[in-house]
Amino acid sequence: RRMGVAETPSPCIIPWAEGSSRQCRWIYKRNTSLNGECLLEECLVLIGKSPVMRIHCTRCLAVIFLIGLVSCDAGGPSASAQRVVVYTSVDRIFSEPVLQRAQEVLGLEVVGVYDTEETKSTGLVNRLIAKKNNPDGDLFWSGDPARAALLKAEGITAAYDSPKARPISDAFKDPERHWVGFSARTRVLLVNTERVSLGEAPKSIFDLTQAKWKGQVAMANPLFGTTSFHVAALVQVLGEDKAFQWLDDLRSNDVRLVSSNGEVKRQVVSGSVAMGLADSDDAAEAMADGQPVRAILLDQTGESAPPLGNLVIPNTVSLIQGGPNPDGAKKVFDFLLSPEVQAMLAASCAQAPLDPAVAVPDNVVSLGGIVPMQVDYATCAEVLQRIMPRLDKWVNQE
Repeated sequence: RRMGVAETPSPCIIPWAEGSSRQCRWIYKRNTSLNGECLLEECLVLIGKSPVMRIHCTRCLAVIFLIGLVSCDAGGPSASAQRVVVYTSVDRIFSEPVLQRAQEVLGLEVVGVYDTEETKSTGLVNRLIAKKNNPDGDLFWSGDPARAALLKAEGITAAYDSPKARPISDAFKDPERHWVGFSARTRVLLVNTERVSLGEAPKSIFDLTQAKWKGQVAMANPLFGTTSFHVAALVQVLGEDKAFQWLDDLRSNDVRLVSSNGEVKRQVVSGSVAMGLADSDDAAEAMADGQPVRAILLDQTGESAPPLGNLVIPNTVSLIQGGPNPDGAKKVFDFLLSPEVQAMLAASCAQAPLDPAVAVPDNVVSLGGIVPMQVDYATCAEVLQRIMPRLDKWVNQE
């Protein structure tokens, strides 16, 4: 069917026809001299499918379909050697231009595999785990390090000590180099400035449970994305009981659980709620659109010394163990760590560069100017796995 025919007579010599498969035409030109005829059994042998098959049926659709699936590059560079598949949980509007730029610079075909806003990271991780023994991806570009650490624990990723990682602090690298961070977001409180003045805005996550904010705070489903990572970080720093008590207090204060950080942004922008927990890129997008919002870094001061601090969430990149194109993958891995990419992400979605040599735009929070939450990213991944049943119960309680 791909070759323009549905049935062939014995012995399966298929007349060459206009509109035939480009791939099969390529086989014919490179590997046969049949003067306008394509002998399927000969093609199969030449692309490495042996033993030679004599086909005497009159219906060869199955064989034709097989030809369509098999790589037709015998004797030259394979298509897979020129293709790098990148799984990414970073919003497509921001990640796709980076992958397109990698394709331009490196001369490779760079293919992104994206996930939905609601299940990002989680859906991709589950797919990578399911395909552990037959991976179809080369890299995982995660929006947070918890998922990268989880894949390492599952034996999905391989170590790669990229020379491009040297300028980046070891605080943002896996000790065994299964993942490296390269640009970072922060968790922020996104506030509608028409509803909340700067002076009365909360200064701590614990302020969100105050009675005056009852029903006025939105938060994404904590089973997914950076919100789940945020909860895991709080469990690591505060302890599980205190962190879940905070969640319980939020629920008692009628927190509005929504599908995603993007939906948090939409509800705050519209004034449906006064504020919501989101990521700095969501806030930057809303402010760039001229919406009446402000991003506030929480827990920068307080009674405790040092204060709890604000969570910093680096992007990470990991090499997939046994991926189809490890050599090409390493080239894309290196490119993602480059100053060019960190500058692109700073400009497009206000992510803070982790390479000190990259200039920080005025609209991007400099990591040197905040009090960060003191977390161990690998431990956060372990915590996230441990608390998931309890977190699921919390989300789904009546």
